[in-house]
Amino acid sequence: MLLNDLIVAAGLGLLIGLLMGFILILVLRKRKSSDSLEGARVTTDVIAERVRATGKLVGLEVTAKEIATARKGWDWLPPLLMSPAQLAMIFHFDKQYSVELGRVSAKDVSHIGDGRYRLTLPPIDGQLRLTDVKPYDIQDGKVLGLLDVIQMKANAQGQLMRKAQEQAAQLFETSDAGYQEEARRSIRKHLEALFHLIGADVEVAWQDEASVPSETKTASESTGFPLKLAAAM
Repeated sequence: MLLNDLIVAAGLGLLIGLLMGFILILVLRKRKSSDSLEGARVTTDVIAERVRATGKLVGLEVTAKEIATARKGWDWLPPLLMSPAQLAMIFHFDKQYSVELGRVSAKDVSHIGDGRYRLTLPPIDGQLRLTDVKPYDIQDGKVLGLLDVIQMKANAQGQLMRKAQEQAAQLFETSDAGYQEEARRSIRKHLEALFHLIGADVEVAWQDEASVPSETKTASESTGFPLKLAAAM
C-alpha cells in the first residue's frame, strides 16, 4: 500500500513538473516574441503640426552622431542573480547655420557706386535638430534572468533623449564661433555670385558686425571645424 502511494505521488510530482516546465517555456517564448512586431497590427497617423513659409539661406550644415548609454541597477550583485537594466541609443543631429532673408528690407540695401550695392544681413541663426533615433540595446533588469524588476520603458527613453540633446548642444557650442564664421563666408560667396549674374557687385555686411571676428583666412584656405560627439550616460 505504501509503495503504491509513493508511485502515485512520484507520478503526480512528475506530471506537475512537466506541466510547470511547459508553462515556463510558453512564457519565455511569448516574452521573446513580444520584442517583434510580427503578427501585430500597426497603425500610423500623420499630423502636420506646423507649416510656414521661410526665406532661409543656409550657409552651413553640420551633422553629428551621438551614442548615449544609460545603466540602472545594483552593480554589487552578481549578473547571474540580478542583471542591470541598460538602454543604449544612437542619435543623429544636424545644425543649420542660416540667415532669414525675409527679415531683409529696402533699408538694408544701399547703392554705393556704379553697379555696387551694400547689403546688410541679420545675424546668423543656428538651429539644432534631432533627425534620427536608433535604439540598439534595450535590456530590462532581471532577477535570475526571468523576472523583470527594472524596466526601460518610454519614460526612460524620453529622459535619455533629452539628456543626449543637451549634451549635443553643449558640444556644438565648443565650435560654434568657427561654424558661424564659415557660414558667413559661405553666404557672402553665394550672394556675390548671385549679384554677378545681373551684372552687379555686392558688399555683404551684418547687423551684428561688431561681434563678428575679423577674417584671418582667405576663401581658398581650408575652413574645416571638426566636431566630436561622444556621450556616455
